[in-house]
Amino acid sequence: MISVIQRVSRASVTIDTQIKGQIGTGFLVLLGITHADTQEDVEWLSRKIVGMRVFNDADDKMNLDLASVRGSILLISQFTLHASTKKGNRPSFIEAARPEVAIPLYEAMIQQLSADLGHPIQTGEFGADMKVDLLNDGPVTIIIDTKNRS
Repeated sequence: MISVIQRVSRASVTIDTQIKGQIGTGFLVLLGITHADTQEDVEWLSRKIVGMRVFNDADDKMNLDLASVRGSILLISQFTLHASTKKGNRPSFIEAARPEVAIPLYEAMIQQLSADLGHPIQTGEFGADMKVDLLNDGPVTIIIDTKNRS
């Protein structure tokens, strides 16, 4: 699994002109799932995201986690994070999981993030054409790949 985590002041996702999910302070998380990902990846990545200390404390140092700032999460599925650009100019998405693998893991991530955070998260819709709007705070953007956890 690959995730791009952006610290935001606000973020929303719109599908067919309707806002599907929106948050204030927190993380916009773009999630790419590959065919080799497992429930273990879901659990590990969720703990990393929820525990990440990148919000400013009273001394203006990145030292606080989501719970400390009463932050939220907006999770968006994004298969294009697994793009291979080795050949030519048209990316290959062969490493991205097919829906029958990706959807259950995406839904598991929603449940795991909600449990680890202690309240429900906001989401997009798997496979939908989504418009994402955000105000990146910092900017702070962090990429985590579960293959690099050892």
